[in-house]
Amino acid sequence: MKGIKKGVVTRARVGKKGEIYTTKDVREISGLKAPSKVILIAKKGEIRVKTIPSIEELLREKPVLKISFEEAEEIIEKMQRELTIDRKED
Repeated sequence: MKGIKKGVVTRARVGKKGEIYTTKDVREISGLKAPSKVILIAKKGEIRVKTIPSIEELLREKPVLKISFEEAEEIIEKMQRELTIDRKED
């Protein structure tokens, strides 16, 4: 994006109900657009906000791994079996 900074450190305001208000440049740099959902990663004294890419954005990215539909099904079935075993142990 032309004219957009690579990063910024700034202060934000927290509202009475816990809303976090950002500045326009923070939203532009991070790719936050309304309405959208984000992932929050909270640790003691820290909150990280990560944008969730759209399906279109994901499809534009170079594939990390190439597998067949059958291989994907096998992996999913294996994970489901492992999750079922874990739940039985609880």
